[in-house]
Amino acid sequence: MSVNLSKGQAISLEKNDGGTLTAVRMGLGWQAAKRRGLFGSRTKEIDLDASAVLFAEKQPVDVVFFRHLVSDDGSVRHTGDNLVGGVGQGGDDEAILVDLQRVPVHIDQIVFTVNSFTGQTFQEVENAFCRLVDESNGQELARYTLAGGGEYTAQIMAKVHRAGSGWTMTALGTAANGRTFQDLMPVILPHL
Repeated sequence: MSVNLSKGQAISLEKNDGGTLTAVRMGLGWQAAKRRGLFGSRTKEIDLDASAVLFAEKQPVDVVFFRHLVSDDGSVRHTGDNLVGGVGQGGDDEAILVDLQRVPVHIDQIVFTVNSFTGQTFQEVENAFCRLVDESNGQELARYTLAGGGEYTAQIMAKVHRAGSGWTMTALGTAANGRTFQDLMPVILPHL
């Protein structure tokens, strides 16, 4: 059973049977908003990019994104760049896989971001979501839906962070402006 998260809400990533998750997928989906024009409605392709920034004691130590698909230690992997969105008709357009058992012990937080590399704003996006899936069985654990568009080009979506011997996911949903994860660092840091 999936939990619909609201901004700032956190959930433990322990399984109902008391076990811990071993691998999760952070999925990102979106569609281009339909625009009305003189000759009917039309859509424009929207290219959003998912990134995962790995932190150790509030310091960025690695990143996974469309130009660096696998973390240096191999524990985090991006499945590839989707340039248009909406292809999955409600499914994931981009995904980042995290092998929680392989994440080095010094990595204490992984922050997931979404940005428009081409600079289109979220006013041009609809049905955008970020979801966490148990990769061992495909069960959706949590979903964070972006409500409404805005004059921003990025979102700090969520973070997965160590909590004792397990992990917790927190929905962040913070609007930002930037074409790359580097542009978003000043907005990410207060959430660590």
